[in-house]
Amino acid sequence: MRRRIAEVMTASKTSVPHFYVTMAIDMDQALAERERMNAVLADEGLKLSVNDLIVKAAALALRKYPNLNASFAGDKVIRHGDINIGVAVALETGLLTVVVRNADQKTLSQISQETRAKAGRAREGKLHPEDIGGSTFTVSNLGMYGVEDFIAIITPPEAAILAVGAAQKQPVVRDEQIVIGQVMRATISADHRVTDGAEAAEFMVELKSLLENPLRLTL
Repeated sequence: MRRRIAEVMTASKTSVPHFYVTMAIDMDQALAERERMNAVLADEGLKLSVNDLIVKAAALALRKYPNLNASFAGDKVIRHGDINIGVAVALETGLLTVVVRNADQKTLSQISQETRAKAGRAREGKLHPEDIGGSTFTVSNLGMYGVEDFIAIITPPEAAILAVGAAQKQPVVRDEQIVIGQVMRATISADHRVTDGAEAAEFMVELKSLLENPLRLTL
């Protein structure tokens, strides 16, 4: 697996013109809403992760900016009708991406259950064929390791990947007052053959809006 990862990442970095856009996101409301929803879901044995919210937010933002839910093939751009979010899972042998298909159409609890089931099968070496392949956009989250921010390499033939760090306590301005908030840094790596900086920035603004107004994720 390590050799295959090396081959794919080297090919991507040498053939895909990457560019990067970073956004700081105030996660206080998202974390509070997650806690509230988990209290409701506890009786069902469900627990949402921060990554579940990020996957849903990314999927909804891709509806608005479909060029980032695309692939570059030969000399043309293919815009995908389905929004299939790849979620990177760390294994002892390397990274594997499981896929949440039509993530924009699923509830947060459905995304959570599906991601956990597929990640569990990946770690046990019992993946089903439909668990992998066919992703149109990937989310890579290193926040659980305390990583503040990083950039990720695009997985061809996808046009973009979102790298997410941990929410960190730091000063933020609210209503012209400085308070302590939990701020998460997210960086999109995008293929310049498919999109440009302005569109990637607009996607990140939409992602930020969704996570800072998390009720939008449940509508």
